[in-house]
Amino acid sequence: MSEAAVRKIIHLDMDAFYASVEQRDHPELRGKPVAVGGARERGVVAAASYEARQYGVRSAMASTTALRKCPELVFVKPRFEVYKDISRQIRAIFAEYTPLIEPVSLDEAYLDVTHNLKGMSSATQIAREIRARIWEQTQLTASAGVSYNKFLAKLASDFRKPNGQYVVPPERGLAFVEPLAVGQFHGIGPVTAARMNQLGIFTGADLRAQTEAFLLQHFGKSGRYYFAIARAQDERPVEADRLRKSIGSETTFAQDLSEFTDLLEGLQPCVEDVWEYCQRTGIRGRTVTLKVKYADFQQITRSRTGTALVQRQHELERICRELVEGVFPLAKGVRLLGVSLSNLNNAEKSAGQQLTLDF
Repeated sequence: MSEAAVRKIIHLDMDAFYASVEQRDHPELRGKPVAVGGARERGVVAAASYEARQYGVRSAMASTTALRKCPELVFVKPRFEVYKDISRQIRAIFAEYTPLIEPVSLDEAYLDVTHNLKGMSSATQIAREIRARIWEQTQLTASAGVSYNKFLAKLASDFRKPNGQYVVPPERGLAFVEPLAVGQFHGIGPVTAARMNQLGIFTGADLRAQTEAFLLQHFGKSGRYYFAIARAQDERPVEADRLRKSIGSETTFAQDLSEFTDLLEGLQPCVEDVWEYCQRTGIRGRTVTLKVKYADFQQITRSRTGTALVQRQHELERICRELVEGVFPLAKGVRLLGVSLSNLNNAEKSAGQQLTLDF
């Protein structure tokens, strides 16, 4: 990468955002394991405090499972309007430094500060200032990753959590990626990571050892992305005010599936991924789409649009089950399943989403 092409990207991520807000506003919860979400049988954890995470409680986990792991867990009802207000406050701080802000959710965003409004040469210093401003105005902590592309900035923001930051300059990109488990890579979910492990791919170095043709063969068009990130390459720009049109997740199976129960089981992680995003952002949708790719790579979709937004995970699961029923009987095995939500209620939520290499 030439010096002129190097960008300065910051990934800002609030620390246990929803749970931290609740602990801030309710002092009696400080130091206790807290889960934002419903404690009912079908409830799901939307966010977990760091005290709860020590017991293995995670977002998108069933509430009953979370309680088994941590019997002392305190459940708090989500207050999405409060979280959105704070998110807008934080985004206003970002806007003082750059107009190139790509919100990912209420609690995280990418910033391109290559040419920033403050005329500052150091992205590291900008990240430090922003985190200090967030604390000063909200009494909440944020972590930051600083690098020359979005992929590395996202990875780096996890390295000093909570309330820290980590920098990956251009000369260290490859070395940073090499020892990491592929499951840590943004864009590689648990199912894909398991499939990679079956192929002998465990680390970034293992992934880089594969040819692009091999990765395309086993992972379809996503193989091109995996080939690039194994080399610490990511040319995606920071897209200001990006409006998300759909929320989706899909998985490719190690073996083709043909039984109804196997398809439902295989689709469940995708449903959980989609709903975790919904819970984290407050976004909901009216249209559920099932994507099916058969063993011969033929692809079909089946959709259902309701008059109201899908408001509960069990509603999404029920619709997905009915859509899966609609593709039976099968004439051939299924290699990939996916689910997505569209017709979203996120118009207001999107807004409220060369150089000296001085990182």
